[in-house]
Amino acid sequence: MSGVWVFKNGVVRLVDGNDSYQGSARRKVLVHVATNEVVTSYESLERILSSLGWERYYDDPDLFQFHKRSTVHLISLPRDFNKLKPMHMYDIVVKNRNVFEVRDV
Repeated sequence: MSGVWVFKNGVVRLVDGNDSYQGSARRKVLVHVATNEVVTSYESLERILSSLGWERYYDDPDLFQFHKRSTVHLISLPRDFNKLKPMHMYDIVVKNRNVFEVRDV
């Protein structure tokens, strides 16, 4: 893993050589690997996650949350799909290995 560690707004992150150091990173998308489908809404994400055994939680009106009974994992996402950030996408990828990928647009 190569790149430069950047400290900004109290957060340290690794920036690879293709990213700008000013934080204007390229846009990322979440892709369902099996179908090569770009996830463009919570409806499509919920359909895929449901098929993998994830259940929707309705406890917090400010979040979209999913839980898988066989694990302690909880996926918490912003209510507005347009506010979905790469950190949320990577959380989905880590909790669903080999099912999703995050790609540059």
